[in-house]
Amino acid sequence: MTRPGLHTLTGGRGLLFGGDYNPEQWPEHVWAEDAELMRAAGVNLVTVGVFSWARIEPEPGARDFAWLDRVLDLMDESGIAVDLATPTASPPPWLGHRRPETLPVDESGHRLWYGSRNQFCPSSPVYREHALALVEDLAARYAGHPALALWHVGNEYGQVCHCDESAEAFRTWLKARYGDLDALNEAWGTTFWSQRYGDWAEVVTPRRAPYIINPSQQLDWRRFCSDALLDHFRAERDLLRRHTPDIPVTTNFMGLFKPVDAWSWAREEDVVSNDHYPDPADPLAPARTALTHDLMRGLAGGGPWLLMEQAASAVNWRPHNPPKPPGRLRLESLQAVARGADGLCYFQWRASRFGAERFHSAMLPHAGPDTRLHAEIRAHGRELRELARVAGRPVPARVAMVFDWPSWWALEERGRPSDRLNAVEQLFSYYLPFWERGVTVDLVPPSADLTGYALVVVPNLFLVSDADAGAMTAYVHGGGVLVVGPFSGIVDPRAHVRTGRFPAPLRAVLGASGEEWQPVEGPVRCRWAGGAEFDAHTWTELVAAEGAETVAAFAGDGRPAVLRHRAGEGVAWYVATMPEPDALGELAERALADAGVDGILPEPRHGVEAVRRGEILFLLNHGTETVRVPLPRPATDLLTGSAADGHVVLAPRAVAALVEPSPQTPPPGDDIEITL
Repeated sequence: MTRPGLHTLTGGRGLLFGGDYNPEQWPEHVWAEDAELMRAAGVNLVTVGVFSWARIEPEPGARDFAWLDRVLDLMDESGIAVDLATPTASPPPWLGHRRPETLPVDESGHRLWYGSRNQFCPSSPVYREHALALVEDLAARYAGHPALALWHVGNEYGQVCHCDESAEAFRTWLKARYGDLDALNEAWGTTFWSQRYGDWAEVVTPRRAPYIINPSQQLDWRRFCSDALLDHFRAERDLLRRHTPDIPVTTNFMGLFKPVDAWSWAREEDVVSNDHYPDPADPLAPARTALTHDLMRGLAGGGPWLLMEQAASAVNWRPHNPPKPPGRLRLESLQAVARGADGLCYFQWRASRFGAERFHSAMLPHAGPDTRLHAEIRAHGRELRELARVAGRPVPARVAMVFDWPSWWALEERGRPSDRLNAVEQLFSYYLPFWERGVTVDLVPPSADLTGYALVVVPNLFLVSDADAGAMTAYVHGGGVLVVGPFSGIVDPRAHVRTGRFPAPLRAVLGASGEEWQPVEGPVRCRWAGGAEFDAHTWTELVAAEGAETVAAFAGDGRPAVLRHRAGEGVAWYVATMPEPDALGELAERALADAGVDGILPEPRHGVEAVRRGEILFLLNHGTETVRVPLPRPATDLLTGSAADGHVVLAPRAVAALVEPSPQTPPPGDDIEITL
């Protein structure tokens, strides 16, 4: 049986538009006003019930579904689909009070109490018993309800617990992974610091200790924590599928969120969804957002995904929270559409009067519907209907970028040459020049099939298996172009350092090897072979060419900084430092030339994002100046109906969604001007 997916929601609705709806926070007479305003705004999907456990089950075993019945009936009458949540992310106080063993314990042994959210131990059988009993009744009650379109399991998974039950679950996980203590001791290298385990009962979670904890133990602990949460997700998902096999199931990711290995989770979902809150004060936020959206598309196997949460304006959880200027809501929403999103949802529909998020913006602000912000919401909802044809369209990419959670976890353990090498920032530094040049990038795991890509970039892969290193080598020999960043291929999946010259498993294909890592203070001057100079920073390596050509060298001693090696039918690059942004841009251009890949626009413009989705070219101006963007071919803007031949003029925060006319369409005018 083919599982339902996002297409089951968008098929009759086009692009999805809506947000979290929390009617339990409001008197019932407000609900009718909500429904009317939602219809006027073009809302066609709301998430209901995320934090409603205490309302549904006010005391153990009780069930109050009557209010939720009325909410779903109202949404159905209003033509609005419901993404119904299992409310298991925040247990009610009675559970923690009566059964405190369900509450999480931190690494110092302190129990965390109720009064906030996420107050559960993922390994607690008592928590699971209560959670699954509620999910079972929820699924049985709403199976077949006409409003139900999507299941939303839990919320923003990431809880960790160090209690004794978690330790026992960790031991069970380790037994399944290693079989016996001898294999565990070998994997963890316990001959170091007299850490050998002689009884399974001695193995505990990596709790607070006097000094650095065993990095191999920490790596397995992170794997276990992600798997333990995933196991609970699967338990809820399987209950839902049994009652409603035709309703897709999702849970919301949080982008590049460290505690959860999203590659392993995405395989278990029917719909990939994400919560994303870019910082309006960050000038690089548009590129960071694009990277996150490309990750979601990668998690969805190249297909569409759902932006489950974003902010309509200001958030409440940063130290300083300026609102979004006019037009930014629309710009960020359409950026997600351009990069594969088939749904644009917000937290939340109506701004809360009380609670921890009472100053978080919403689609309907405290001041009511007669406001600038709500007018923007209504206008955006209307124009999304003009983009209905976008739903389901692919976002083609000839460049892939490799990112891996276990490698991230292993890289950033204590006791390394420098704690300034950050996996996500390294990823972003390599991603940025491609974004600036209008080159679409797929994010993929190291185990991905690379054969469909002309260029594969590996900003950092500190931990790599022999199989994945072999696949990358075969990719190059088969004609691909590979770029590998520093401190890659250093440890195996146990986090043991590979002996010999580094990066041992990629040494042959790179045609180079190193003997010493040399973190530095301040800038390091480098020189391209052609004579131009650039700065690098933070990190250098003492490497030697073994068949590779030195493309750039450290100016001080002439040793290689960037190398290029022909291997088989392809080319491999190795970067033994951290170049400044302009130099990474030059490196990207050279690698793109090797791969025969061009950017979307003939002349990229600063601050203008260009990405194709299906036959539609999206242009988004993230800058503060009006720009004139040359077009590769005549086109018509789906958002305005205007046609252009030659150029589009984009005001700040303006967006164009351009489609080339069919041969029967009359020739367009000279250009079009896009304003807010």
